[in-house]
This record gives sequence, C-alpha cells and structure tokens, in this order.
Amino acid sequence: MKINQAEIVISAVSEAQYPDEGLPEIALAGRSNVGKSSFINTLINRKNLARTSSKPGKTQTLNFYKLNEAFYFVDVPGYGYAKVSKKEREKWGRMMDAYFQKRETLKAVVLVCDIRHEPTDADVQMYDYLKYYDLSIIIIATKLDKVNKSKRHKQLKLVKQTFEVDDNDIVIPFSSETGEGKEEAWQTLKQYL
Repeated sequence: MKINQAEIVISAVSEAQYPDEGLPEIALAGRSNVGKSSFINTLINRKNLARTSSKPGKTQTLNFYKLNEAFYFVDVPGYGYAKVSKKEREKWGRMMDAYFQKRETLKAVVLVCDIRHEPTDADVQMYDYLKYYDLSIIIIATKLDKVNKSKRHKQLKLVKQTFEVDDNDIVIPFSSETGEGKEEAWQTLKQYL
C-alpha cells in the first residue's frame, strides 16, 4: 500500500479526545522498545513520523496517526517497563482498557514482539487480554534481520508456541532494517481496512 499522506492527529489520554470520523483503526501494542515506532515508520515509508526512542516508556498516550485520509494507526503505550510508577501504569491500563473494550472503529490489533527472544509473560498477558475481548490479532515478530537465517524458523516456532496462537492469528516475521515482511504486513492489514 502506498501512503501518500500521514500525520499525527492527536495524542489522546481519554475517550473524549479520540477522533470521531468513524474511520477504521488498527492499534499497535507491544513492550516498550520492541520496535513499534520503527514498524510504523517502515510501513509508511517515513523516517520519524512515529518517534523512536532509546528510552523505553516514551509513549504515554494513545497516538492517532491518520493515513491517506482513510484510516488510523493507533500507537498505544508500551507495557512491561519497570521505571514507570505503579500509579502511572494503572492510569495507562485504564486508558487502554477503555480503548480496547469500547472502540467500535478498532478493526484489529498488531501485537509487536521481538523474534530474537521468547515472548515475555507481559506479551502473553496482552495476547490473552486481546483474545478475551475477541479482537483480531496480527503478531509482528520484529528484528528479523538480527536472527541468523538458519535460526529463523526455530525462533518463529517459539513465538507461536509461547503465544499458543490459534488458526485465526497471523504471525509475520518483520525487519525495519531490510523491509522483510512489509508487503505481507500490508496485505494482512488491508483485510481489516
């Protein structure tokens, strides 16, 4: 998919701030520093629409990116980052609960994980949470370029087994560095848009 127009519309902290045009939305969830922003930037061919940071826990709002005036990517706060206060994490949790449970324009959730490592308990908890709300999930296993080609199949299998994916879930190995998985990601996302 060619993205001709991309802009951040709002960084929202409450439902009252969400865009109300009724356009379809794809949410992006993942641990802090797992590569969500790099995934977004690679898909839309921009260097830094979504800000990448070496500091985990940077995204603290729901960031609504409007693409081609037709749909939104919604970047949600990263989870599993210890240096954020418990009170702040609870606030994020409530904000994300409200979004995931009530947002009628939410069509699917991209769950980003790092293919180099077994998904963490927090990753599995997020997967189970999304399943509980019967949301469509696309797992993007990032940092593929950092895995030796001979070990990729094994790592992908580990991701699938840890999440205990079902037949409806799609798992796409992805690299922001090489662009591997980009076409497959777009083909999959288009089905929800």
